[in-house]
Amino acid sequence: MHDVTVLDYLPLEPGAFYVMDRGYVDFRRLYRFTLANSFFVTRSKRNLDFTRRTRRLVDSTTGLRCDQTIVLRGPKSSRLYPEPLRRIAFYDSESQRRFVFLTNNFALPALTIAQLYKCRWQVELFFKWIKQHLRIKAFYGTTVNAVKTQVWIAISVYVLVAIVKKELRVEKSLNDILQILSLTLFEKTPIFEALAAPKIQDSSSPSPNQLTLFD
Repeated sequence: MHDVTVLDYLPLEPGAFYVMDRGYVDFRRLYRFTLANSFFVTRSKRNLDFTRRTRRLVDSTTGLRCDQTIVLRGPKSSRLYPEPLRRIAFYDSESQRRFVFLTNNFALPALTIAQLYKCRWQVELFFKWIKQHLRIKAFYGTTVNAVKTQVWIAISVYVLVAIVKKELRVEKSLNDILQILSLTLFEKTPIFEALAAPKIQDSSSPSPNQLTLFD
């Protein structure tokens, strides 16, 4: 199912903050957060149709560009989300990118809202790391316990391989070591021997096991 439909099953706690990417911008679903007295922080889409009601002064040296109170102007979006929203623009000097956030929280400082989304990016990087490093081709189960168990097993294997790499001082990458171990999993080969560089046989010297056809 599409990612945004997850919001229909998400239990909303009053006072809690939910930080999400702009792929989850659905004003009918986001209005549930306001009705439940919970808060959301998300990125705004570029084609957002809105009217500015008020604006607050910001310190541009912190990266903030604007802090506005807006109302949606589109005929459908204004009906699905009839209350005001807070629009915050922030320039990240590290990535040299400009971000625009939407939230229904008007109490926290604008910089705190931007920092909340930056914390969410660390979670995004963690899942990106999982896709790149952990050997999870598919999940064997779809329950919360099954998914957590498989992820923890994969992380444990990765950590064990990292320990082996450090203890044996192997120059190969972790991905190469995992590949080698997956091929030699059921072989009775010492781990150091399996990870050692292959011996290249000199073609000039005849093998003792090879018969000579011509004298």
